Amino acid sequence: LKSLYQNRIAEFQDVLGEPKIILHKLRELCFSGIPFDGGLRCLCWKILLNYLPEEKALWSTLLKKQRELYSQFLKEMIIQPGIAKANLGVSREDVTLEDHPLNPNPDSRWNTYFKDNEVLLQIDKDVRRLYPDMAFFQRPTDYPCLLILDPQNEFETLRKRVEQTTLKSQTVARNRSGVTNVSSPLKTSVPNSLSEYEVLPNGCEAHWEVVERILFIYAKLNPGIAYVQGMNEIVGPLYYTFATDSNSDWKEHAEADTFFCFTNLMAEIRDNFIKSLDDSQCGITYKMEKVYSTLKEKDVELYLKLQEQNIKPQFFAFRWLTLLLSQEFLLPDVIRIWDSLFADDNRFDFLLLVCCAMLTLIRDQLLEGDFTLNMRLLQDYPISDVHLILKKAKELQDSK
Repeated sequence: LKSLYQNRIAEFQDVLGEPKIILHKLRELCFSGIPFDGGLRCLCWKILLNYLPEEKALWSTLLKKQRELYSQFLKEMIIQPGIAKANLGVSREDVTLEDHPLNPNPDSRWNTYFKDNEVLLQIDKDVRRLYPDMAFFQRPTDYPCLLILDPQNEFETLRKRVEQTTLKSQTVARNRSGVTNVSSPLKTSVPNSLSEYEVLPNGCEAHWEVVERILFIYAKLNPGIAYVQGMNEIVGPLYYTFATDSNSDWKEHAEADTFFCFTNLMAEIRDNFIKSLDDSQCGITYKMEKVYSTLKEKDVELYLKLQEQNIKPQFFAFRWLTLLLSQEFLLPDVIRIWDSLFADDNRFDFLLLVCCAMLTLIRDQLLEGDFTLNMRLLQDYPISDVHLILKKAKELQDSK
């Protein structure tokens, strides 16, 4: 077994050792799963998600350029507004009407700031809950963002921003309900309130805070889609993979690299997150129907049973497809499934087959069960062996 595994690693090293990566060879290897060792997955995903080009000679320049660009984003979108906020308290006289927080002009920077806070609070709520069964996202990163955590800084970090916004909104909410005695807002029983998490000491930041920043910057740069719940589940496995890599250079730059890989991945799947596209050819409804039409081809009996029980694909396939199965399995298994999904050159066609495989593997239970039982099976999928599922999906693919 050991020698088989060593051989596999050697195969990857051969393909990755070429001056120009031969993509179809790399895809073929990655499709069957990428070995954990030696930073292979981290590198392969970067190539499969079109972050790194096929020409190896271009890599170091490209990485340097993209990482600098990301620092630029941090300065413009997190540090600048934070400085403006910090300065406001210091010198009142130089705040022109143009930039006064109460300026009603929709284009004022403050208006944007308050709007951004709504997005930020949503992101904050979601990223704090990332993979609660794993300690990783609550742990401090070895590479906190020095730009932001510099003790000289007077400006407001995202964490402070969330705290202040939460404080304000909780106080207001309670005053509205006629309660005049407002005790310390953070001592309320707001679920997911900040007090549930131990706040790391200054100068440290938890991995979830890094993910929060990535999503916040993405939302700022993509106002058409901004942030939609569920994106946190897409960025989580990417960041985890890059931030736990054995190569310390990859690890140190996990934030910037994750941001660009996430952006590229979202460019391919963002239509699933856009409500107005739901019923178009590229939207999620079309893909859900496709799961059923594929099932009909492969297993008409099961298809008819689900139809007869009026179990619509949106009851379960919506989440499977939109979140690339990241909610159905444990993180290491999700990562294994993503090896195959990213390696699929007909982007995510294979995902439809994986969904079909998941249905056919529990066909006996589904054929026997009633609506309630079957819904429970589909909402909380019973098989945890993803290798079995991927093998079945591959069989479905080959039987076309």
